[in-house]
Amino acid sequence: MESIEPDARIADLVGILYVLSFIFKEKTDLFELEKEMEVDLDDLMPIVYTASTLGFVEATEGDISVTQKGREYIASSLKKRKEVLRQSIASVEPFKTALKLGKFEIEDLYDELKKEGIQTYNNPSGKRDLEIILIEWGLYSGLIRKDDEDFVAQTGQ
Repeated sequence: MESIEPDARIADLVGILYVLSFIFKEKTDLFELEKEMEVDLDDLMPIVYTASTLGFVEATEGDISVTQKGREYIASSLKKRKEVLRQSIASVEPFKTALKLGKFEIEDLYDELKKEGIQTYNNPSGKRDLEIILIEWGLYSGLIRKDDEDFVAQTGQ
């Protein structure tokens, strides 16, 4: 099941898209990208996987390139970027399950993901990772809102 990698951040997504678009003219070797961004491959790969899962980049045989969706994202206003991101994350975990639950606490989402066999967050820091992802990706995009102790999926978006 496709999911947001726990170590992937929106700032990393924007960074990778900008570097690919403006320094490498939309395509390069992963090792060249690693050198340019001055990060270890282990730190780069979570955002590469997430950006690929969301459809912003294509990564095949050691190369990475920006997709049409990635180009649209970079060229868009902040409001449009949030809309594109909201649509993109709705079909991947943990947001797919969050939308099914509607209103939930972290524990509820964690248990449901575990029941569905999603192993990405099944580790000692899994609940904390989920909370960070919900806040960073979900709240930012408008797909999720926080209501006291609960998170609420915005299904009418």
